[in-house]
Amino acid sequence: MSDKEGERDSGTDLDPEGYYDEFGAAEWERLDRDPVTRMEFENTTDYLAEYLPDAPDAEERSVRILDAGGAAGRYACWLAEGGYDVTLVDLSAAQVAIAREKAAERGVAERVTAERGDVRDLRFADDTFDAVCCLGGPLSHVVDDDERATAMAELRRVAVPEAPVFVSVIGRLAMLRDIVTFGLDDSHGLLAPIARDGDYTAERVAEHADGEGWAECHGFRVDEFERELEAAGFAVEKLVGLENVASRTKCELAEADDEAVESVREVVRTLREDRTAVDCSEHMLAVCRVE
Repeated sequence: MSDKEGERDSGTDLDPEGYYDEFGAAEWERLDRDPVTRMEFENTTDYLAEYLPDAPDAEERSVRILDAGGAAGRYACWLAEGGYDVTLVDLSAAQVAIAREKAAERGVAERVTAERGDVRDLRFADDTFDAVCCLGGPLSHVVDDDERATAMAELRRVAVPEAPVFVSVIGRLAMLRDIVTFGLDDSHGLLAPIARDGDYTAERVAEHADGEGWAECHGFRVDEFERELEAAGFAVEKLVGLENVASRTKCELAEADDEAVESVREVVRTLREDRTAVDCSEHMLAVCRVE
């Protein structure tokens, strides 16, 4: 993968934990860095606002939300500002520290608990959370199919019955387009294997590219994403292409005027539940319910 659209180049360390430790504060900044990443955030929060249980008033029991793989806390802070009590877990110690700092800066530290944790082995009891979020692609960084199934089962286990669960992953077609656009000369050997199974691994980068790249990940097709969620016991209510036709256009839209960007934003909103648009998106979101 390339850093030509503002992404960090991680050298030969493609381990997700090490990658995000080194990525540091750039992960907080990512969702407000350019028009396309803002579309990812804005479209995600639209669905959170629609499907989350109402935030309680002062006399009611708190509504508890898990932010699994929550990184630097963009979504955790947004949720806390809306009156929810949020527990953020992430593999990266650096990201957890940033999440705590950002929650304090934004005056919601009393509503955000941030700690290291692994989505494949959550420490919480069954039926702990009123809603569960796994946003920005954490499940895509669980490349092994069996481990990813375990992670999905964990998200379901810790949610109360009928709880909304929000999961976003990285799209395979956008991954391929990224290589074609930015890394074709030295990474074209990755295209065929990723097209077959979606796995971007250190071994493949070493064999087919220049040894440098992004964190290991699995890129999804939309049918596969829905199938895995249903196998884990989720009822999938919505599938959303968060960037869809704007995917991989960060450079172009960063240079466009406000009116042009707004036109693209409206088209993305119009198409975001079109299944083909979901499949071509950088990030696809599933809004689920625990069956």
